[in-house]
Amino acid sequence: MNVHGSGARRPELVERALRGTPAHSLPEALATAVGELFPAAGPARILLADYNLRALLPADRALPGDPEREAVSVHGTAAGRAFAALAPVLDPGSPQVLYVPVTARGERLGVLAVPLTGPSGEADRAELAEIGRLTGEALAVAWNHTDRYERARRHRRLSLAAELQWQLLPGQGCAGAEFSLAGHLEPAYSIGGDGYDWSSEPDHLALTVINGAGTGIRAALLTSLTLGALRNARRSGAELSEQVSLAGDVVYGRHGGTEFTETLVMRIELASGLVSVIDAGSPRILRMRGSQVTPIELERQLPPGMFADTEYHPEYFRLRPGDRLVIVSDGVFGGDGDGDGGGGGAAAFPVDRAVRRTRLLPAPEVPPSIIAALVEHRRGRDLTDDAVVVCLDWNGAATRTGGGADPAGPGR
Repeated sequence: MNVHGSGARRPELVERALRGTPAHSLPEALATAVGELFPAAGPARILLADYNLRALLPADRALPGDPEREAVSVHGTAAGRAFAALAPVLDPGSPQVLYVPVTARGERLGVLAVPLTGPSGEADRAELAEIGRLTGEALAVAWNHTDRYERARRHRRLSLAAELQWQLLPGQGCAGAEFSLAGHLEPAYSIGGDGYDWSSEPDHLALTVINGAGTGIRAALLTSLTLGALRNARRSGAELSEQVSLAGDVVYGRHGGTEFTETLVMRIELASGLVSVIDAGSPRILRMRGSQVTPIELERQLPPGMFADTEYHPEYFRLRPGDRLVIVSDGVFGGDGDGDGGGGGAAAFPVDRAVRRTRLLPAPEVPPSIIAALVEHRRGRDLTDDAVVVCLDWNGAATRTGGGADPAGPGR
């Protein structure tokens, strides 16, 4: 493949090469393009983050568990530092390897590993960093057209329930000028019914966290039905209260009140930071303002599906620039149901302390950090209940719109 072109910058030429290759061939097209354009660089490789966000796995692995391609730990490695910090990191080994983040619209997908076989300057490294971002955008487009990248990021086979659940999620990160958003679901390979959803619009951000009942396929199907109903209502232009009410009617119509899904549904106005929220279940919101972590106290309304024709009403609060919201399911704050470390009391996981310890971390690092603290609290044992953590950092809008009464009221 000849990627040389008259007058074009090297990142633009790499982007052109990636656009012109089949979805399943991005790693090979990238290696060829970087090799032709950067004389001081060896074959570039894409390392993808696994479901747990604890390891980086080569995108050119043939199958999960391929012994020829070992995982690179996110913790304690140069590749992991580039992934966590979202910044290029040079490993001064022999040969030197430059690791640059691979991202797509705020979501961390992995890193690009580029061996440096000769002298390279700051301009080369800056262009390789830009190529990492372009690679992420190309992967995001190609992902749904091939199973290659899903296979590559798995340590082992997912349970069928986990397969269904991961297909529901919007990703593990999203960012805009006003906010940075990240979510994580654990355990990753054998989950039940918890999940989250978001949608970034020109004037608002929609965010949902679900604490599904039960385990296995039954729980995954219930969560799928609830999220599908919420998305259908949202995409039809329904107001927040109507979204939850319609989803509840769908679940009740299918299960007759024997199944329900505890749900937290939010809408954040980008121009003002006004949050409309319906608390219909167990997911909880904690707000960190400065170093103070406080729960957002809300009226607990009936979970969707418990009764027919349930009416819901939103409550309001306002975000200030610099605020961080952390939303957690009961697998985090309530223990995991195995009789050790949950259910309140002295052994309960101190989620407020875990949130406070994240104050210097960027939003994408917060959910896995809290999950890691939860696992440590359980003395390293795997979780037996789903745990969802979603983090929203509010930067504030560049322009604000005024006028009208504030539904949040004074000082909320």
